[in-house]
Amino acid sequence: MAWELKKVEDQRRELVEAFLKGTLTMTELCNHYGVSRKTAYKWFNRYKSYGIEGLKDLTRAPQSPHRSYSDESINMAIDLKLKHRTWGPKKILVKLHNEYPRMKWPSQTRLYEIFKEYHLVKSRRVRNRVPATHPLGEVNNSNDVWIADFKGWFVTQDNKKCEPLTITDGFSRYLIRCNHLDKKSVEYVWPVFEEAFREYGLPDRLRTDNGPPFGSTGVGRLTTLSVNLIKVGVIPEWINPGHPEENGRHERFHLTLKEAVAAPPAATLQEQIRHMAAFQEEYNFERPHEALNMSTPGSYYQSSKRIWNGILQSPEYDTKTMQIRKVGQNGGIWFKHAEYYLGRALIGEYVGLQEGEDAKYNIYYGPVYLGKITIDCSHSLEKPKMKPRKIVRRG
Repeated sequence: MAWELKKVEDQRRELVEAFLKGTLTMTELCNHYGVSRKTAYKWFNRYKSYGIEGLKDLTRAPQSPHRSYSDESINMAIDLKLKHRTWGPKKILVKLHNEYPRMKWPSQTRLYEIFKEYHLVKSRRVRNRVPATHPLGEVNNSNDVWIADFKGWFVTQDNKKCEPLTITDGFSRYLIRCNHLDKKSVEYVWPVFEEAFREYGLPDRLRTDNGPPFGSTGVGRLTTLSVNLIKVGVIPEWINPGHPEENGRHERFHLTLKEAVAAPPAATLQEQIRHMAAFQEEYNFERPHEALNMSTPGSYYQSSKRIWNGILQSPEYDTKTMQIRKVGQNGGIWFKHAEYYLGRALIGEYVGLQEGEDAKYNIYYGPVYLGKITIDCSHSLEKPKMKPRKIVRRG
C-alpha cells in the first residue's frame, strides 16, 4: 500500500521502528508500505540524524524569500537580451556586472527562469557529445594556429545562396574573416587569405578539413591553396578525414554564427552580408566568451609579428642532405631512372628527396612530408618505350 495522506508521518515512524527492531528486512517493509528502497532509506537516515522531527515534510518556501534585486535590474537584463537574442543568462550577467558593478542582479538560474517566462529562451535538445581528440598542434598563443572552413551554405529570403568562409584564431577565438564567397574555388578563397595576412600578419599553421580547396586525397593532401600557404610561410595542417571533432572549437563557432545571422536568414544577400559584418564586430569586441573566462576575443588577440611582404617564395632545401627535383607538367618527377607521380598541385615546384633506410627516399615539399619511394636497385638503365609512372607511397 502507498503512504496514507492522513497518517504519512506515523507510517514513516512505523517503518523505521520495524527496521530498527530487525523483525523485517528493508525489502519486506518496502513491499508492505508500497515505497521504494530509496524512499525508505531516506526517511531512515533522516530519523537517525534528526529523530522524530526528521520524519516531517520540510518546508518548500525559499530560505531567502526577499529578493535582493529590483524590477529595474530585470528590465535592464531583458532589454540587453532583446539586443542579443543568442546570448544566454551567463553572458548577459557578465555584461551587466561589468557595466553596472554596484547594482544587484539575480542569479544565473533565476535570470534564465525570467527569460523563460518572457519566451526569450528555448530548450535545447540534448545530444550525445563526441569527445574531442588531442589537438593537431599546440595552441598556446595568438597566431599559433588559424582555423578555416566553410560554414555551409544557406538561402536568404530572396532565394540567394550564401556561402560564408570563416577564419578564426585558435587561441583567442578571434574572428579574422567571415566572408560570403560566390564559389569555393582557390581563385575566390586565396584573396581572402591574402587580405587577412596583410592585416594581421602570418600564423604559424593553418588548420582545415580535407575538402577542396583546402585538402585533397593526393600526395601530401596538397592543393594549389596549400602550396600557396607554404610559399607564404604558413604550414598547412589537416584534421583526420571523417573526424570534425578535431576542429571542435571552430564547429562550435559555426553554431553560434548560424544562430546569430542565419536563423532566420536575412531578406536579401546584401543584407545578409551586412549582418555578418555586424556579427563579426559584436563577436570580437562585445560578446563574452566562456572559453576566455567571459572576456572577449578582441581582448585576447594580438596581431602576428611575422609580417608578409606579399611575395610567394618557393621553399629552399639543404642540398647537402637532399636531392632536388622539379615537378614536370605531368605532375611527376624523374629520379633514379624512374618517374614518380606527385600531383598537379606541385607542377613547376621543386621538391627535396632525403635518403632513408632500405633504399627508401622521403619526399618533402618545404616542411611538408609527402611520402616515400623505394628504389628498385635492379632497375635497368635501358628505358622501355612506355615507362609506367610509379605512385608515391604516403605511409
